Amino acid sequence: MITMQRRQLVGHDILLARHGNHISSMRVDRSNDRVVALLDDGSLDSAPNLITPGLQLPATVRSVLREDWKLLSAWAGVAALMGGLMTAAAVVLGTTADPAILEAFTAYAAY
Repeated sequence: MITMQRRQLVGHDILLARHGNHISSMRVDRSNDRVVALLDDGSLDSAPNLITPGLQLPATVRSVLREDWKLLSAWAGVAALMGGLMTAAAVVLGTTADPAILEAFTAYAAY
């Protein structure tokens, strides 16, 4: 199931459990996949963001778009093509068709 919320970082919870109110600030080190906390006494502590390396996290909108961009692009292209063809057909039909045929089309929905 796709969630619309930002993923919660496990490292935040670990650091809060370790140090509580003694944390001055926290930052995310994305290159090492860790959260780093600056403590009141000036020392640093860090915690990993994953509970286990093989854990499959729930899908987010960003992860679905990253994995399925080719399929979504193809469907968007097909939808745009169909919309363009239908618009062109309506324009051609409206400008070149016999008025009796247009009246028949509009009266058809009444039945």
